[in-house]
Amino acid sequence: HLHYIRKDYETCKAIIKEQLHETQGMCEYAVYVQALIMRLEGKIQHSLELFQSCAILNPQSSDNLKQVARSLFLLAKHKAAIEVYNEAARLNQKDWEISHNLGVCYIYTKDFRSTEEQLNLALQLNKHDLTYMMLGKIHLLQGDTEKAIDVYKSAVEFSPENTELLTTLGLLYMQLGKHQKAFEHLGNSLTYHPNNFKAILAAVVMMHTHRDYDVAMNKYRVAAHSVPESPPLWHNIGMCFFGKKKYVSVSSRLRALSKYLSPFDWKILYNLGLVHLTMQQYASAFQLLSAAINLQPRMSELYMLLAAKYHKNYYANSLK
Repeated sequence: HLHYIRKDYETCKAIIKEQLHETQGMCEYAVYVQALIMRLEGKIQHSLELFQSCAILNPQSSDNLKQVARSLFLLAKHKAAIEVYNEAARLNQKDWEISHNLGVCYIYTKDFRSTEEQLNLALQLNKHDLTYMMLGKIHLLQGDTEKAIDVYKSAVEFSPENTELLTTLGLLYMQLGKHQKAFEHLGNSLTYHPNNFKAILAAVVMMHTHRDYDVAMNKYRVAAHSVPESPPLWHNIGMCFFGKKKYVSVSSRLRALSKYLSPFDWKILYNLGLVHLTMQQYASAFQLLSAAINLQPRMSELYMLLAAKYHKNYYANSLK
């Protein structure tokens, strides 16, 4: 046990080998730890077989069954994992982890009703951030944003310093157009984690809406230290320059972005086309908008911009 928790796996395996030799393979804990090490090494099938041996040696242990189910889950055998977790639940009805993991397994079988039941049961047994997050995601998968917000609000009351929960709640309020509440939760997230990339990007989107580009640029500088190669970050920086009417700076950044970091992002090509339309560089605008249409053929606004380009080009030629 000491060698395992110190991650000295080679010594641990040597001791396990001695124990299994002395006990003729009947030492439950030695087999259990060996299975844990096999899983860490990516040998999931081997770990499953060892955990099954533990379950045979001690069939009344819910921990052994939980590990069997976990290995089945990692092998994408979700229905089999559900059966084993249910068996473990019969042995221990007060284990929140069993209910939580059952809920996660049901997600993969598209049984969202059972997922919700198990996650709520897990929260009744013991409140955990992870369970709140999974329950919120289930409501979002079902398109119920209001229920998801209620779950995340309860989660934030339980864990007020969890920046992921605060950021997610802020993003959900943004989707509903409740910008004051969104800004409040995103601000709290940044208080606990000033370099939180997701929270910074979300907060700056609202700054864009209010055309506060200088403050937005200061926030982007902070985020750039954490994720210097993020396409969304540099894309938004480019659009800040667009708002400030510095079109050459926009063009150079978005072109570099489309060439090196995100060559197949239609939004970047769309905004580049918009910049060139503004600068009356219609040939470049046509090329970029056409490329964006190839990547996103169902975006009607792209066709409208392309038509606007033709109209402006025709009008300019008629004046000559």
